[in-house]
Amino acid sequence: MNDRVIRFGVIGTNNITQWFLQGAANVKEFVLTAVYSRSEEKGKAFAEKYNVKNIFTDLEEMAKSDVIDAVYIASPNALHAEQTILFLNHKKHVLCEKAFASNVKEVQKMIETAKKNNVILMEAMKTEETPTFKAVKENLHRIGKVRRYFGCYCQYSSRYDKYKEGVILNAFKPELSNGALMDIGVYCIHPMVNLFGKPKEIKANAIMLASGVDGEGSILFKYEDMDGIAIYSKITNSNLSSEIQGEDGNIIIEKINKFEKAKIIFRDGREEDLSQAHIEEDMCYEIEKFIALIKEDDTDSSYNSLQISQWVMEIMDEVRKQIGLVFPADNKEN
Repeated sequence: MNDRVIRFGVIGTNNITQWFLQGAANVKEFVLTAVYSRSEEKGKAFAEKYNVKNIFTDLEEMAKSDVIDAVYIASPNALHAEQTILFLNHKKHVLCEKAFASNVKEVQKMIETAKKNNVILMEAMKTEETPTFKAVKENLHRIGKVRRYFGCYCQYSSRYDKYKEGVILNAFKPELSNGALMDIGVYCIHPMVNLFGKPKEIKANAIMLASGVDGEGSILFKYEDMDGIAIYSKITNSNLSSEIQGEDGNIIIEKINKFEKAKIIFRDGREEDLSQAHIEEDMCYEIEKFIALIKEDDTDSSYNSLQISQWVMEIMDEVRKQIGLVFPADNKEN
């Protein structure tokens, strides 16, 4: 049982799918057996590149097929819930990109469907499966009582210049449930919730763009005895590190979207590197975790990780409410 490979299908032929497959090349239990694309021509070209026989242009046909055990979903955020639920209902395990869905209502339905069909559902939050994130978690107690979390990820979007020219690409479209919070801010919020749980209060600010999405934002989080801060952007760059501040020291995380390098600086000035050996194609770590859950039929661990995903989406729903960011998906009936 544990030696068997897991047969994957992928939805999408974009860059992120290609990065996913580069990561998968490091995972011996992974085999790609199917590709979905709306365009048969693109699907064929992608399948040829990866030596895949099964090409689908119909999602339901792919979900019903017996050529896959699991699917990786890398479509626009607005499609995540519908596509995830389709595959779960056909007893396929689902690894779905973040942001997990458009809102918490969708996430709850995804989780319910996974439980009903007794299959594994996991959000593809790659950073929390990296060796360095795990080292940070294991060493957190060494900095004493934690008083502040600071997450920073600001990256000028490669599509923003086009936006300023009047060409609205997918990254800035509310109908696709995109924007800075969903695409960038999630990298700051997710590790905080993983390490410290759900905050008690939230105060959010954002710069809204004319297309209807947020270009950048900042959030204050209140916990029982600590606070959290997140700053994120698709319209500016930042070289700031992220940080966890404790009474006995602090942990510096160089790039929160990578979680490759981290160190402790103790109050007396001593430093200790927490960075672990890190495979460059770092999506391999989430794939290994997902496959392990499938092979062990570990629905309990899966549900624990889904609780974090649900809390993150609850937070992002509240942030959107405060900044006035509404997606068409919010008005859909269940």
